[in-house]
Amino acid sequence: MDNSTKRCCCSAKRSDALYNIEVMAQGNKPVKLEEYKGKVLLIVNTASKCGFTPQYADLEALNKRFAERGLAILDFPCNQFAGQSPESDEETTQFCQLNYGTTFPQMKKIEVNGENEHPLYTFLKAQAGGCLGRKIKWNFTKFLVSCDGSVIKRYAPATKPMKIEKDIVEMLKK
Repeated sequence: MDNSTKRCCCSAKRSDALYNIEVMAQGNKPVKLEEYKGKVLLIVNTASKCGFTPQYADLEALNKRFAERGLAILDFPCNQFAGQSPESDEETTQFCQLNYGTTFPQMKKIEVNGENEHPLYTFLKAQAGGCLGRKIKWNFTKFLVSCDGSVIKRYAPATKPMKIEKDIVEMLKK
């Protein structure tokens, strides 16, 4: 990923803890989050058969509007909540691209709570608790991360992505 188009100009010290985490992209490709240094991140756990699934349309709208300015949306499908993401990773990607025209990175399915939770979510929850403490309540919980790797805010599943736009714009200005 070329970060030359958007450099972080945040005055805060970079939080390297986030950037040391590795995730798996589709096709079993390992991705170190350090590839996203200098980007504002919106990290979302998703599901294809959830009442909040139509939020994919707004996520893609934000992606189209702000990707060139330094926003990266990272999609992490999760089947932990009422089995609402039962299909394979490839089927999930096809569903999202066909129904919502998504172009932002979709990673391999992960767990966001419990014994097998992914280290990314352990980190995110430690930085920004929610109404259930550190647990993820449901699909489409969103985390806004500044360009220096700091978790800025956590948003409830019902928070529509377009309601986050103002916060994204503010982070992109820094």
